[in-house]
Amino acid sequence: MLKIQAQSKIPTDYGKFTVYAFAESEKDWSPHLVWVAENTDFAGTVNVRFHSECITGEVFHSKKCECGEQLEAAMKYMSENGGVIVYLRQEGRNIGIINKLKAYALQEEGFDTVEANLKLGLPADGRNFDVAVEMLEILKIKKINLLTNNPDKVKSIEKSGIILNSRISLEMDSNEVNESYLAKKKSYFGHLLEKI
Repeated sequence: MLKIQAQSKIPTDYGKFTVYAFAESEKDWSPHLVWVAENTDFAGTVNVRFHSECITGEVFHSKKCECGEQLEAAMKYMSENGGVIVYLRQEGRNIGIINKLKAYALQEEGFDTVEANLKLGLPADGRNFDVAVEMLEILKIKKINLLTNNPDKVKSIEKSGIILNSRISLEMDSNEVNESYLAKKKSYFGHLLEKI
């Protein structure tokens, strides 16, 4: 059963957050994390971002995606307005970094992001957002504004007991490398993107 295994306050470039580690066991070295901005009121409507881990984009600033920019924008938004970032350990749409790099290699051969995953025998998107909802429920968050462009994340809230007050767009500008990737997110996954 998922539960809070540890928590601590962490100052960042964007402000102070309280970070909760959620896992079934305290021995789990890759727990999901919930970052809560210090001015957040769980009793009201809470700004929430479901964000899946992306080491290439967040740590090494890869231009192949917009994940790092989205995380930074979400941290800034939460720090200014209050809110929560649910950081999910679902690297590469939950295929893991090794398979993600294999998919990238196939993309270099001309396959798009979906085709590469499918060629590897993997799902186009293997993520599950039910675990994110579970963490919000453990924190007793009842009503949210969801920062997302992904309709699957919206659906995960709509089928839960949590009230979705509104969706807030978190769209980044494309670059010369990731424009086709973003276009595929819009055409295949139905992401709510206006700039592409």
